[in-house]
Amino acid sequence: MPPNPLIGVLFHWLGGLSSASFYVPFRGVKRWSWEIFWLTGGIFSWVIAPWLFAAIQTNDLLGVVAQVPASVAGYCILFGILWGFGGLTYGLTMRYLGLSLGMAVVLGLCTVFGTLIPPIFNGDFHAKLLATPSGRTILLGLIITLAGIIVVALAGARKDAALFQEQKSAVVAEFDFRKGVAVAVFSGIMSSCFAFGLAAGEPIKALSAAAGTGPLWTGLPTLCFVMFGGLLTNAAWCGYLIARNRSAGQWIGRAAAAGTEVSRPPLLANFLLCALAGTLWYFQFFFYTMGESQMGSYGFSSWTLHMASIIIFGTIWGFALREWKDAAPRIRAMVWGGIALLVVATIVIGYGNMLAA
Repeated sequence: MPPNPLIGVLFHWLGGLSSASFYVPFRGVKRWSWEIFWLTGGIFSWVIAPWLFAAIQTNDLLGVVAQVPASVAGYCILFGILWGFGGLTYGLTMRYLGLSLGMAVVLGLCTVFGTLIPPIFNGDFHAKLLATPSGRTILLGLIITLAGIIVVALAGARKDAALFQEQKSAVVAEFDFRKGVAVAVFSGIMSSCFAFGLAAGEPIKALSAAAGTGPLWTGLPTLCFVMFGGLLTNAAWCGYLIARNRSAGQWIGRAAAAGTEVSRPPLLANFLLCALAGTLWYFQFFFYTMGESQMGSYGFSSWTLHMASIIIFGTIWGFALREWKDAAPRIRAMVWGGIALLVVATIVIGYGNMLAA
């Protein structure tokens, strides 16, 4: 069956919804330090979910993994380590800026680097993006995406300028615009390394296909390698924080600070919420690989679709969580204008891929 870019766009929307939703369960975790709930959720994201779903959907997963050249595995893990720095600071961005504004700034940079660098690196930027109607249409979609991201980010900046610190802190407890933007810039650049890891894993997809795996699922083994790299970065940082803060006891119900029984964390609820958050984080890439399989020769455009979808649903979550409740009506209208641009961009990019099908 030939690729179907419209189905690919749908899969990317599902991936964007998963990514935009992953931090919501973390908000319900009680009396666990950040490093405890981040690492707990991450174990599901980086280890349990990737291997579980790859084992279910890949024919002879261990046989495929055994055939992966060491250099290919090394590059996938290396880019995963770099992506891990982006993931760490992505979580900090949510703390300082909130869901909607944090995602807009991070993913704007991530979109540019993750979409454009692979074809530039492969030497086919002109052939794929400038020399054909399909490529030019996809490039137009990228430009519209960036325009939508800028509109959302500007709306966030105007909201920040108009609100008192008490209003900001009432919605985002640790709100800090300057610190948040600085962290978001670093996070956006490093997070784009995930796209490079997927590109480095193309030989793994070929091995998976040769083993008889269906086209929708050939990218799942690559996720095992890239996300393992992310595990190394996040586990190292969280381990340092756990040792410094002496917070490991929270996993077994020890209170975060000396106090009464009330201060003890609700273990079952916390573990379940972290498992949900971590699995949602993984599902963004699960659906990403499915969407990419439907985009044909312009698979790199999947990154733009993915980023746009995350911002669309992240902003919707921001409104649902009342992050914009104190913003002026014109600023809220500005945000929805940015979301409209992003929706149009996903349609334009999907149409550009259809032209090449």
